[in-house]
Amino acid sequence: MLLTGIGIFISLALGILGITAVANILFFPRLKATQPTARPKLSILIPARNEAAVIGQTVRALLAQTYTNFELLLLDDQSDDGTGQIARQAAGRDERFRLMSGAPLPSGWLGKNWACHQLSQAATGDYLLFADADVRWQPNALTALLALAQTEQADLLTVWPTQQTKTWAERLVVPLMSFAILCYLPILPVHFTDWPAFAAANGQCLLFRREAYKKIGGHTAVRQNVIEDVALAKTVKAHQLRLRLADGNRLVSCRMYQNWAEVQAGFAKNILAGHGNSIPFLLLSTLFHWLLFLFPWFWFAATLDVWPLGLGLAGVVLRAGTAVFTRQRPRDALLMPISVLLMSRIAFQSIQWQRRGTAEWKGRKLDPHPSLPPLRGKEQAPSPLQGEGWGEGK
Repeated sequence: MLLTGIGIFISLALGILGITAVANILFFPRLKATQPTARPKLSILIPARNEAAVIGQTVRALLAQTYTNFELLLLDDQSDDGTGQIARQAAGRDERFRLMSGAPLPSGWLGKNWACHQLSQAATGDYLLFADADVRWQPNALTALLALAQTEQADLLTVWPTQQTKTWAERLVVPLMSFAILCYLPILPVHFTDWPAFAAANGQCLLFRREAYKKIGGHTAVRQNVIEDVALAKTVKAHQLRLRLADGNRLVSCRMYQNWAEVQAGFAKNILAGHGNSIPFLLLSTLFHWLLFLFPWFWFAATLDVWPLGLGLAGVVLRAGTAVFTRQRPRDALLMPISVLLMSRIAFQSIQWQRRGTAEWKGRKLDPHPSLPPLRGKEQAPSPLQGEGWGEGK
């Protein structure tokens, strides 16, 4: 009787996730190399801290874009690996490029948020594009980005780059970001309601209409929020502005991490914040995913029944379908149970960091108990993405 009840619960949960994923695959916008109707000035704003390995390629790719009406501002956030010098050399004499030196981090700010704030203060464009230093841009990427923003009349257009993964840790964990978006966050309420609960964003690529960014208070409004991208999206919703999500469709891509240590640290930095800094909520979320993607296989091994086998395969198919849509390796879906175990290890690491107060990112301590008050009212409602906590790690 107990197994029957558990089986019904898992079946219903996987069914809801499957329906959400199918609807999202049908309606989720994808970048296409089309021309924008207007050519406003764009400010590309990149905070960079110790990004010597990638920054040269990034600068060259952006300066080679087919869309040319832009300025490229790069803030060297007190790097000690020559990031600024490499970026300047890559830019050559291109007058669209400007290198800024980051001011010391003030109290009450997190590093990336402070860097983005400084960049926004120096920007002169009609659109502000905040992007990570390791994002890779095809020549038509900016054209596609602005064309979609104009078509959708977006106040904030956020793009999920096509994730490039090579090592086993990257392949088993990083694609879960896209899995979470497609399975847990229905795109139609995101686009056509004002509810901040249906909000998500990816800090790797945030395109703001300048006036909208000013209206929500910019990064000052989220200055001590570890998942500032989601907080910005929720604030956009709370101000009844237009939030739009899109898939990078290989025009915008990124390799976030290089190995297990980086994957673990990057995701552990965010996963607890994605659960409202609630350890019980994170543990409940972890148990939920064990139940959906691990338990059916143990059940099948013990009984050899068709029902648990079907549930286990359904989880694999769900993961494989999202992989195909986001141009990942569908065969990695066969290892979905291992992916869940790796995410459980990451959750445990995040809990350890919070209890010990030892969370760090790029040499800076992350305060697990921000002194600033949380968002109030509607803005505080947890989004489906946050609730499941797969989150983004960058």
